[in-house]
Amino acid sequence: MKKQVLKCFLLIFLFGFSSVYSQYTEVINSNKPGFSESPYSVGTGVYQFESSIFLKNTSIEPTFSRPQSLGFDMLFRTSFFLEKLELNAQVSYQRDKIAFKNIFTSHYFTTGLGKFTIGAKYLLFQQEYEDKSKEVRSWKRRNAFDKKRLIPSVAIYAGINTDYVNDIYKTGGISPKVGLLLQNNLSSDFNIISNVFYDKIGTDFSELSYIVTGTYNFSDRWSTFFENQTIFQKDQNNTNLGTGLAYLFNKNLQINSSARLVIEGKSQGIYANFGISYRINKHKDAFKQLDENGRELKETPVSKYNKKQNGFFSRLFSIFTKKKNKRGRPKRSRKRKN
Repeated sequence: MKKQVLKCFLLIFLFGFSSVYSQYTEVINSNKPGFSESPYSVGTGVYQFESSIFLKNTSIEPTFSRPQSLGFDMLFRTSFFLEKLELNAQVSYQRDKIAFKNIFTSHYFTTGLGKFTIGAKYLLFQQEYEDKSKEVRSWKRRNAFDKKRLIPSVAIYAGINTDYVNDIYKTGGISPKVGLLLQNNLSSDFNIISNVFYDKIGTDFSELSYIVTGTYNFSDRWSTFFENQTIFQKDQNNTNLGTGLAYLFNKNLQINSSARLVIEGKSQGIYANFGISYRINKHKDAFKQLDENGRELKETPVSKYNKKQNGFFSRLFSIFTKKKNKRGRPKRSRKRKN
């Protein structure tokens, strides 16, 4: 009787462990090339850099407008204390064309920081899914849609916009930014990330925005996305529709690119970027799981299934494990919307 109670307690503990320690992934989990942000952290001991070169070119409108921007954007992500808590900083350095159109059209160029934001996000709820691959008695049950997939994982975001930016981006001082981050993994290949942000709070330039991104993995190394972002401002609304590709070069390096149709008030144009995401992986598990004989458990069925659902390239680590198995090496644990 005591052994049964102990086994039940161990099973409950393992379920809790898979939920708490599922932020780290064996394969890099990048937000790029989309603008949306996943609710999941990179995990403790990971230092991740998501960089891109971008170009925006739009039509010149009456009075003042910013029809062209060429720059470099960098997002740094890490976690020190809790698996569910991520600290990040985003900075962009760019050259902007400022145009004035009245009877005649004139312009000048300015260079400097376009953004410098420091923030953090915390995962409030992580959805878990049934492993139906183990169901052998019923084909219908094995292929039925898991209704839990309609309930998203949820995180909150809070950040600060600094005032160390170019004059054309200044808002009159430091301003806060808050957000709600959601992710639905509708299948092992397809997920949807939804973000809502309230930015530059308390300034004359405050804005409310949403982003919806659908991501699909169609091979071991390639993934694509479709995205809509709309920003509601006091004087005008800005919208962009984008798509792009991401390529997993190795488990710590991702290459990506995207193209977008941009509509900013009456102005229209395009936005394109090319980026690289790279991580320095110093992650270590908080403790080791042991079986009844004192041997280390590399992974459990519960943690293996739930962790593989979460990342942008969550399923792609299989290519590395397959290569290692061919060389006679043991499989390493896999893992976690977009």
